[in-house]
Amino acid sequence: MKRTVFTLLALFGAVLSVFSQDAAAIVSASRNRIKAATVSTRIRMLTTARDGSTREQMLDQYSKDNASGESRAVIVFQRPPSVRGTRFLTLENKGRGNDQWIFLPALGKVRRISSSEGSDSFMGTDFSYDDIASASRDADLDTHSLAGEEAYNGIACYVIESRPKDGSYQYSRMVQWIGKESEINYKLELYNRRGALVKTVEMSGIKDVQGWPTVHVTKMTTLAGGTSTSLVTDIIKYDDPIPESVFTTGYLETGRAAR
Repeated sequence: MKRTVFTLLALFGAVLSVFSQDAAAIVSASRNRIKAATVSTRIRMLTTARDGSTREQMLDQYSKDNASGESRAVIVFQRPPSVRGTRFLTLENKGRGNDQWIFLPALGKVRRISSSEGSDSFMGTDFSYDDIASASRDADLDTHSLAGEEAYNGIACYVIESRPKDGSYQYSRMVQWIGKESEINYKLELYNRRGALVKTVEMSGIKDVQGWPTVHVTKMTTLAGGTSTSLVTDIIKYDDPIPESVFTTGYLETGRAAR
């Protein structure tokens, strides 16, 4: 009898392992589904306050992987005048947290963002510094499990729960709705360290761009505050040349790319 129980437990453990591997593969496929060498975008960032008033910021973002496949992204604010010239750099590190720096024209110097600031608001929006870098977050930093399958807005999705391996991350778990066919992440729920749902993210406005189904609207909602921030993509181009020097703190400081 004991041998039978042990065999069933071993089989059950093996099944869970397969589900976990499948979930991790689904998350990785979703984050890497667009096979482009570079991505260049112009985005309107619309932040809506509790009273319904809206503040708009416009920014350009440039993304490009390095030779090791680690993602790099630079954000350059264009308007309003109060934030124009603000530049932000994120460098992915496989197996550990990202490195981040920001240049604020008022200070006139580049400042590194510490890991303890990950949950701080990014430029007064509903996105935190960690949220801005989440699209390039290494899937190996989390443990993924398949929670089930469910339709989201009529689209068949895998529901995947992800839990950070590092307890210092601002979220205790993330739940994603990833399209079974499209591999697009349509919805994300974010839970704080106490286990409470604090933010939701919804992706919409899917359009074909150079052969790739592309999300054009990303809306982050903070549940307790009753505020939200939407990233609306006005222009996006894949595989446009981007100089390597853009992804340096030198570029943050000067705003000029060496050729």
